[in-house]
Amino acid sequence: MKSRSRCSPWLVVSLFLGGVLGVWLAGFAWFIFDAWRPPRIPPSSDGIVALTGGNGRVEASLRLLRHDSGHLLLISGVDPHVTLADLGPALPPALADRVTLGRRATSTAGNAVETTGWVRENDIHSLIVVTAGYHIRRAMLEISRALPDVTLHAYAVQSPALRRPFDRKTFHLLALEYNKLLLAFAGPVSFFRHSSDAF
Repeated sequence: MKSRSRCSPWLVVSLFLGGVLGVWLAGFAWFIFDAWRPPRIPPSSDGIVALTGGNGRVEASLRLLRHDSGHLLLISGVDPHVTLADLGPALPPALADRVTLGRRATSTAGNAVETTGWVRENDIHSLIVVTAGYHIRRAMLEISRALPDVTLHAYAVQSPALRRPFDRKTFHLLALEYNKLLLAFAGPVSFFRHSSDAF
């Protein structure tokens, strides 16, 4: 009588964990490559939203406004004590009147809520989203969930953290942001409702 070979539970667990780790590493490699890509020039849109939290984001959004890439600009997540003059070079009054400082958001989800109210109030149908390359995917995900009927265009800023030599701090930042993106995917699925130029 032939004995049946039995697979060790530890082997099954090891194979499973190895597979999960392999998928995570493959996704992380894609995430790193994606975060380093230079921004693409977005099409002209009704509005622009800059998500604060890193260098270069507000400056990039103001450049887009000056070049008429968007008619209105929301800077989301601004400190209560910060004024428009504190954020960059003085704007002509005609441009300054087109800028809104959003002061309620304290997270990416909060940015999406703040952006939604502003978009609805101003009847915006197309929007350029400005944030760091390592943050753009999660930002697009959260905003697309809140605004499934608005066309979104990503404008990923190259942050100083990604312009320095790759070190432990850079790895930690990217791994943290990648894991936050994976957790965000656990929410309602509407990530692919934004325009394809974000990819």
